[in-house]
Amino acid sequence: MNNSSLSMIFLLLAIAGLVFGVGVVAISRRKARVVPQIQRAAPVEVVEATASADVVNVVDVVVEVVAAAPLSVRDRLAKARSSLSGAVGSVLGRSDVNDETWLEIEEALLRADVGVRVAQSLLGALQTRVKAKEITTPAQLIDALRSDMATQLVGTSRDLNFEANLGAPNIWLMVGVNGAGKTTSLGKIAAQQIALGRTVLMAAGDTFFAAAGEQLSTWAERSGAQIVRGAEGGDPSSVIFDGVQSAHSRNIDLVLADTAGRLQSNTNLMEELRKVRRVAEKGAGKVTEVLLVIDATTGQNGLQQARQFTEATQVTGVVLTKLDGSAKGGIVFAIETELGIPVKLVGLGETIDDLVVFNPTEFIDALFE
Repeated sequence: MNNSSLSMIFLLLAIAGLVFGVGVVAISRRKARVVPQIQRAAPVEVVEATASADVVNVVDVVVEVVAAAPLSVRDRLAKARSSLSGAVGSVLGRSDVNDETWLEIEEALLRADVGVRVAQSLLGALQTRVKAKEITTPAQLIDALRSDMATQLVGTSRDLNFEANLGAPNIWLMVGVNGAGKTTSLGKIAAQQIALGRTVLMAAGDTFFAAAGEQLSTWAERSGAQIVRGAEGGDPSSVIFDGVQSAHSRNIDLVLADTAGRLQSNTNLMEELRKVRRVAEKGAGKVTEVLLVIDATTGQNGLQQARQFTEATQVTGVVLTKLDGSAKGGIVFAIETELGIPVKLVGLGETIDDLVVFNPTEFIDALFE
């Protein structure tokens, strides 16, 4: 075989190798383009249309489980916990209890809005125990602080007052300043009481704001409660009196009476609230609960509100709203220790189930853990 023939053979082999290589590359690229398309999740509509019934049921169950998992109290009190967690961590990181320890704890308590008086009381008792060598380590100090805070709250009755054998409607008055969440809280309470099997009538005593009456009407429709409304700008006392009389004639168990939002510093308006309280009991019913609604984000101003409203309407309990959005949960201690008024309900979110009975142990745990 001559050199020309050998050259031709090598040339043909080179061309064949080149073609084969190009083909392999082309096939690899095509596969590379196809793989992501196969792995990409199909749209929801496609899955529902092509999946078997068993698969769809499994998907439904997973969705229900995810949707039904509520946030814990600890999760909802993240902002309130942040006021203490930094100081607690810093104290626990120390080797002993010193002057800086007390400063950090005091600052944290004041940031949490427990109030100067409560903070001094807590620290004074702890300092006495440290001097007596009952507490010797930072860990013992934090445990003692947590225990003392819980002691101030545990043991208080937080039941809503309802006299089942009254033979007339129980009346619960809702009072508070504008924007505290008074009307919304009333609506949620109505739905909860109806779920307990009680009949409820709402008295729309906030006649100054038409939106309040409309909002209450919406809650009445949602919950199945009855409602009595008056003319816009009318006398709130008359509306509530008429509501009580109507409830009595229909054998309704509970009247939830809304009142117009008041600035506690307005003497005339606070006097009107006194009148509302007096007139409410002139009919067949009895006022068994006066709930003051306080926005937790107002901090120590809420304590001043509690003082004024208690003087005017004999407040029996507090509904503390927006606690999930506030770093000032310590207002609970100020209200209970300085005024002796129990926090009965707390708002931890927007839904009806997020207005819950205040649980001191759960609250303290959420602040420290």
